[in-house]
Amino acid sequence: MEVISHFIDGKKFTKSDSRKSKVFNPATGEQIAEVELGSKEVIDLAVESSAKAFLKWSKTTPITRARIFTKYKELLVKNMDELAELVSKQHGKTIPDAKGSIQRGIEVVEYVTGITSSLKGEHSSNVGTNVDSHTLRQPLGVCAGITPFNFPAMVPMWMYPVALACGNTFILKPSEKDPSCPVRLAELALEAGFPAGVLNLVNGDKEAVDALLEHKNVQAISFVGSTPIAEYVYHNGTKNNKRVQALGGAKNHMVIMPDADVDKTTDAIIGSAFGSAGERCMAISVAVCVGKNTNEKIKNNLLEKTSKLNVGPYTDEKSDFGPLSSKPHYEKVLGYIDSGEKEGAKLLSDGRNFKKQGYENGYFVGPTIFDDVKPEMKIYKEEIFGPVLSMMTTNTYEEALNLVNEHELGNGAAVFTKSGNIAKHFTENAKIGMIGVNVPIPVPVAYHSFGGWKRSLFGDHSIHGPDGVRFYTKLKTATVTWVEDNAGPEFTIPVLS
Repeated sequence: MEVISHFIDGKKFTKSDSRKSKVFNPATGEQIAEVELGSKEVIDLAVESSAKAFLKWSKTTPITRARIFTKYKELLVKNMDELAELVSKQHGKTIPDAKGSIQRGIEVVEYVTGITSSLKGEHSSNVGTNVDSHTLRQPLGVCAGITPFNFPAMVPMWMYPVALACGNTFILKPSEKDPSCPVRLAELALEAGFPAGVLNLVNGDKEAVDALLEHKNVQAISFVGSTPIAEYVYHNGTKNNKRVQALGGAKNHMVIMPDADVDKTTDAIIGSAFGSAGERCMAISVAVCVGKNTNEKIKNNLLEKTSKLNVGPYTDEKSDFGPLSSKPHYEKVLGYIDSGEKEGAKLLSDGRNFKKQGYENGYFVGPTIFDDVKPEMKIYKEEIFGPVLSMMTTNTYEEALNLVNEHELGNGAAVFTKSGNIAKHFTENAKIGMIGVNVPIPVPVAYHSFGGWKRSLFGDHSIHGPDGVRFYTKLKTATVTWVEDNAGPEFTIPVLS
């Protein structure tokens, strides 16, 4: 059986006595590989390699780094089919979904090919008599990223390209549930021309995470995952004097006004709530209908269209979405559906008993829809991370906005309306990091930054884009004056009249 190892100092690294974790194909429930779990000793080796590489890489000109990223982008595009297959086989995404996520990662790589303009400082002349001032943005050193199972290619590429382009070196700790694609990304980086040690990868679990959080030579930590773990990473990282950006969970609302186009809105709900089996932090998991008539129209259309969705393995080109990523997560999502039913929500569509012929042991959950969901219910308060939609009804827009603002999570939210006034008011007054107006999944493009509010983001910096550059660099300001003839008479420049 395949054993997936680490990638340190430009080559695969294995440690024979490592603990190992099983890797499964979620469509079949079968074990397909093992992955080595890095210890503190392995993390130490990766940090040592990264620290050594930083000495030279940080002095490489930004344009040289950008040119390597141009080559890297070409390799990623060339190997897209292979990368998507690796993602789908271990995560369960359909191939189009996997390719779409990889493309969003490649867009960040494309963004950093223009890093030279983002690293320019500012200059002010004559801030005092014969005194000038200018700023520099300089790299931090060894940085690390801890990434989730749901986007094994995209989320890592939201981190290390920006870090490396800014002159840092990077240690990636991907999810141990689907590690093969991240390892391949590291191999392609070496092929593109990144020196050994600039990008290292250590597979692992909590032991590896804690080792990174505590290591004195790791300067910054990026994290994407659930809110409880994001909070843990943030507090433990900052306690150890690290810069930390920790992106947590979400409970994204879609406010649907009475004037919203029913078909377009329904299609948007289906794509955002059930696409990728709901395993994404920008999924719409709560549809808030303003008015009972709005609820009835959306609900009827939704039930009709979701009944036609094809749930199946990535090998079936007709699959609209695939299984959940692991058996424990599958059981957790089923538990949420049980909870919603017990607490009195009206179950309109039940995905618990979905079985795919020939894939009876897969972790499939069909589209699940609850109506009459209340704010005190567990399925409303917590992130489910599965193909489960909660529907709620309010009498007014103000009540709907209040629901959005009172929830402790503030990653994304959308409003569907034909009213410019409502759109403007929602955009300005929703206490949310990313807003969609008639857009169900408002993920910013690579040259903007991605991040939520409230307990969806710990730290002051969002990920990728301009905020990513600020996170992975430190600001230095120089104030300069020159004393006349201070270099000696042989260097004196004649005064020109």
